[in-house]
Amino acid sequence: MDSAAAKPRLDQKPAPALACSSLGRRLVLATLIFCLLFTLLAVTLRSVSAWNSNLAAMTAELKLIDQVFQRTLSKAIWEMDRDALQTQLDSVAQAAPVGRVQLSILRAGRPPEVLTQQRAERQPSTLVPSLQQTLTYEPYPGATQNLGELVIEGDERLLWQRLLSDVTSIVITQVIQSLLLAGLIMWMFNRSVTVHVRHIAQHLGELSPANLKRLLRIERKASRRDELSLLEAGVNNLQGKLSDYLQQQRRDELDLAAHRDRLAELVEERTAELRQANSRLEELSRSDPLTGLANRRHFDEMKEIELRRATRLNQPLSVLMCDIDCFKLYNDTYGHAQGDQCLQRLAERLKHVFGRAGELVARLGGEEFAVLLPGADLDQAHKAAERLRQDLAAQAVPHSSSQVEPYLTLSIGVAQYDPQLMDRFDQLLQCADEALYRAKRLGRDRIAQ
Repeated sequence: MDSAAAKPRLDQKPAPALACSSLGRRLVLATLIFCLLFTLLAVTLRSVSAWNSNLAAMTAELKLIDQVFQRTLSKAIWEMDRDALQTQLDSVAQAAPVGRVQLSILRAGRPPEVLTQQRAERQPSTLVPSLQQTLTYEPYPGATQNLGELVIEGDERLLWQRLLSDVTSIVITQVIQSLLLAGLIMWMFNRSVTVHVRHIAQHLGELSPANLKRLLRIERKASRRDELSLLEAGVNNLQGKLSDYLQQQRRDELDLAAHRDRLAELVEERTAELRQANSRLEELSRSDPLTGLANRRHFDEMKEIELRRATRLNQPLSVLMCDIDCFKLYNDTYGHAQGDQCLQRLAERLKHVFGRAGELVARLGGEEFAVLLPGADLDQAHKAAERLRQDLAAQAVPHSSSQVEPYLTLSIGVAQYDPQLMDRFDQLLQCADEALYRAKRLGRDRIAQ
C-alpha cells in the first residue's frame, strides 16, 4: 500500500468554515420567545387581578360617596327641598366613579318618585359595580323614617381607562424585564461560552500533524471547572492520542517500506536464482550430460537455423559425422566407466579443434558425434576433419582391442549442402552418414566424402 494513501486527513487543507448562526443569538431568541409567552401569561393574570382590584376600588369609592351624601339627601327629602335635593343628586352624579345615580322617593298613597342622573356617554353595563342603599331619616331620637332608595352604579368607561393604564404599565414592565433578562443572558453566554467555543474552533481549524503537540488552553481562571474544562481536556487527550497514532503510523510505514524493500530484494534474488536455474535447465536440456556437448535436440534446432542462413546468404554449409572405431570392443575390454572417460576425452578434443564462433559439436548418441560447420565448404571441412583425426592420434589413447591401430581412432564422413540437390537438412545429414559408412568400409581411421 502506498504510504501517501495511508496519511491521515489532517494533511489535507482544512475545509472552509461553514456559515452558521451564533449560538448566543439563538439562545437570546429562545429566551425572548419564552419571555414573550411569559409576558402574555403574566399580563393576562395581572390584568385579571387589576380588573378585580379596580372593581373593588370602585365599589369602595361608591360606598364612600354613599356615606358622604346619604344624610344630606335624606334631609333634603324630609324637608322637601327640591333645589337642595337636585343639587345633591348632581353632586353625586358628577363624582368620578359614578356613571349613574337613581333616587326613588317614597310618597304615602302615591307611586314612588324616581329621579335619575347619569353621564351622557354612559351605556348600560353589567360589568360595573352597583350600590343600593335605603335612605332613612331620624327626625328626633328614637324615631326612624324610611324615605326611599338610592342606587349608585359605577362608570364602566372609567373602569376600562384604569384597566388600560394598569395593563400598559404591566406590559412595559414585563417587556423591560424580558429585554434586560435576554441581554444579561446573552452577555453572560458570550462571556462564558461563545468566546471559548470560538477559540476552540480556531484551535481545531489550525491543527495539523506538525503541531499536534500544541495543547488547547482556554483563557480563564484555572479554578473554574465545568463542561468547557471537560471539553478542553478531551481535545488535548484526543490530540495526544492522534499524535501517538501518527508517530506509530510513521514507524509502521518505515518498517513496511523496509520490509517491502527487503521483499523486493528477496524477490529479485529469487528471480535471479530462478533465472539462473532456468538457464541451467535450458542448458541441461540442450547438452549431453556426459560430455557437455550439445545434444541431439540442440543440434536439430541449430541445423535448421544454419540451413536457412546458408540459403539466405548463399554461403556454404558442411557437416562432419564422426564415429569411434571399434568402441564396443573398447567397452568390453576396459569397461563402461573407462568407456565414458574415453567419450569425455574425445569431447575435449572436439571442443579444442572446433572452437570458432558458429561451429557446433553435438553428441548424437553412443559413440557417434556430429560437427556443424557454417561457412565451410567441402575442402575446408575435410581439412578440419583431418586436424581432428591427427589431434586424436596425437593423444594415443590406448585401445588394445582395436582392429585398426593400438590406440583410439575415428572414422569421419564429410558432406556439403547443395541447394540444387537438397531442400532439407536431413538430406545433408544422410550424405554425411553415408560418407561415414564408406570410411568404415574402406578400413576405418580415415575421412570419406
